[in-house]
Amino acid sequence: MSTVIRKSLLQLVFSGAFMKRWNDRLRPMELMEVDKQAHKMIVVWMLLSRVTKDMDMQERLKLVDETIEGGLFDYFYRLVITDIKPPVFYKIKANREDYQKLTQWVLPQLKPRLAPLGEEFWARMTEALMEPEEKTLSRRILMAAHLYASYSEFRVLRPFNELDEEMPEIEESFTSRLNTLTDIPGVSELLSGDNEFARFAARAGQLRFQKRWSQTPRVPETTVLGHMFLVAAYSWFFSVEAGACRARRQNNFFCGLFHDLPELLTRDIISPVKSSDASIGELIKQYENQELERRILVPLRSGGCQDLAERLGYLLGLSVGSEFIATVRESGPNGTEVRHVTEDELRNAANIDELDPKDGPLLKMCDRLAAFIEADTALRNGINNEQLHQARWRIRQMYEHRPEVMGIQVGALLADFD
Repeated sequence: MSTVIRKSLLQLVFSGAFMKRWNDRLRPMELMEVDKQAHKMIVVWMLLSRVTKDMDMQERLKLVDETIEGGLFDYFYRLVITDIKPPVFYKIKANREDYQKLTQWVLPQLKPRLAPLGEEFWARMTEALMEPEEKTLSRRILMAAHLYASYSEFRVLRPFNELDEEMPEIEESFTSRLNTLTDIPGVSELLSGDNEFARFAARAGQLRFQKRWSQTPRVPETTVLGHMFLVAAYSWFFSVEAGACRARRQNNFFCGLFHDLPELLTRDIISPVKSSDASIGELIKQYENQELERRILVPLRSGGCQDLAERLGYLLGLSVGSEFIATVRESGPNGTEVRHVTEDELRNAANIDELDPKDGPLLKMCDRLAAFIEADTALRNGINNEQLHQARWRIRQMYEHRPEVMGIQVGALLADFD
């Protein structure tokens, strides 16, 4: 199988780590686009859990596919129009002709990097981005999540900008637009804030405060939240390339989006520490799982969000020991059971929506690729640090003798970075 994912696409996805938000306001910290996108897609997952509750499987899979892909389309669009302030952009968007002119300029900027994904992907993206109105359910879910994530950022910087006369108007814009979307299940809960659904959304956003590689100077610095979005996006594109069924690629995306959620409770522990000794790695994993259960899953269950707790447990591989183990869910004598499957099964007999499959090896590859991109970019930006050189070399070595993962030629892809 040839690899259509190229270095340029991985770097495009990563470029949101450079893109500053609210850079015309006083901020307690830099707020970056890739972090906002991660928070947005976490909220998308939460809203989809409410919206799809009574849908049949095919209807649910179709909506989730449209929403994930729509979120990626929006992200790529925003990477190009980064210098346009939101109020100006919304005025452009309100005029269909002006918006389409802007979009006709944006699309050629993206095509060289996205064309390898195929004509069908490009056609879907062009059609989605040329339509300014948020009419479909997937577009409205994305808009609600976008507003919530942006409003969360606003609340971080609001106390530092009390003398800014525009702040009340900005806040009213967020709340009024979110109130127009309260027919979407879950939006009213997010707005009220006084429930476990909203508390989980707010808690997940706190991962933007945790820097990765905290003792290693880098440009740009990445957060745990932003890293999770990178892994999710890479997982989606590689899953599509690997021929994953809809359920499998969706599970891979959301597993990537949550794979470091326990670090909300333990902070970012670098890989060399985790792998220095098997007993230390196991101890850290046990502690992460205990804290995840106590501080995330138990409150979700007791707060009426059992569905979220159960799904997080599956995505994070709690019943099999790791999120990086390939699994399916099957009906058994005691209800639905999670079963470990081989890579060969996952690529063949288990690659069907009904089994709710989830990749382990592919997700681990994407996690490592994201770390590789972080290290490689910092080195290319002039940060000559031994830890970064070691990280980049170590990841290359991992795939020197196993250059293919789930049909993806990862060795050839890494060679692109020479």
